[in-house]
Amino acid sequence: MTAVQFDRVSRHYGEVKAVDDISFQIPSGEFFTLLGPSGSGKTTCLRMIAGFEYPSEGEIRLFGEPCSRVPPYDRNLNTVFQDYALFPNMDVRDNIGYGLMIRGVPKAERHRKVDEMLELVRLPGVGSRKPGQLSGGQRQRIAIARALINQPRILLLDEPLGALDLKLREQMQLELKALQRQLGITFIFVTHDQQEALSMSDRICIFNQGKIEQIAAPDTIYDAPATPFVARFVGTVNLFEGEQARRLCGDEHQMMVRPERIRLGEAGMPGWSGEIREVEYLGPFVRYRVSLGEQLEIIVNHPNEGQARLARGARVSLSWPEQAIHRLSASGSEAQP
Repeated sequence: MTAVQFDRVSRHYGEVKAVDDISFQIPSGEFFTLLGPSGSGKTTCLRMIAGFEYPSEGEIRLFGEPCSRVPPYDRNLNTVFQDYALFPNMDVRDNIGYGLMIRGVPKAERHRKVDEMLELVRLPGVGSRKPGQLSGGQRQRIAIARALINQPRILLLDEPLGALDLKLREQMQLELKALQRQLGITFIFVTHDQQEALSMSDRICIFNQGKIEQIAAPDTIYDAPATPFVARFVGTVNLFEGEQARRLCGDEHQMMVRPERIRLGEAGMPGWSGEIREVEYLGPFVRYRVSLGEQLEIIVNHPNEGQARLARGARVSLSWPEQAIHRLSASGSEAQP
């Protein structure tokens, strides 16, 4: 079943088109991520799904039913925000059970469901604490529990991990994906962080200036981006076109090679001869910027295997297998389903 369907949806603010004539579908039970830079339209898209904003044009359907003018409280979904939106004066139990209380659910049933949610998010012992007594990761789990207690068919997550430090963010990525698999409901996740999107998503929708550039699985987004924008936005890339593409890839169309697919060899070995201009130590790998002359610079990510790093000015050879080359299209029109 299709959980969400956009049919030629636009959202205008005066002369500004925040979302411009987009169409896509999200199957029920999918972890679907809206990814793009600030101002690209991804959050506006999420807010229209939630009912916080309405389309200027087009139609949105939830589980087959038109909902473009349905208010948020009549949609079977809930939203988790980056700032958690917890009530600081209430304890954790009351925060989680607030929606049930508003609906008039009896106290005993509320307590039972709150206990279930605390177990679900692995925080059974914090019910009597206030939000201010919890860590950032714990507050995020409580916000998720509160959003899930009414059993929505869709959970919307608006950059929920943005306020967390790196280690906690990585932990929460694993927990969110595991939770989505356990519940089997549709998660729609908004982020500008490429690694978050790649690590958690079943599919990723790339936004740019209000339009969709590509919708695909994470490995396709990274290994076979549909457009130059997607190639640049998700990961580091070497792009070639015209004479450079013909010389290096045998085709004058725009081509790309990811830095980790390039082999770095000693000077004089088969391949392209170049000179190292910059060296960046990045932990798991060393990034070299290699000049091939004629204003052509190649980025190489070389795995850190404990060997001595090459120095600036060193002569090297570069090569890559034919399957490392990917041909790009000019626009994302071919990438939409």
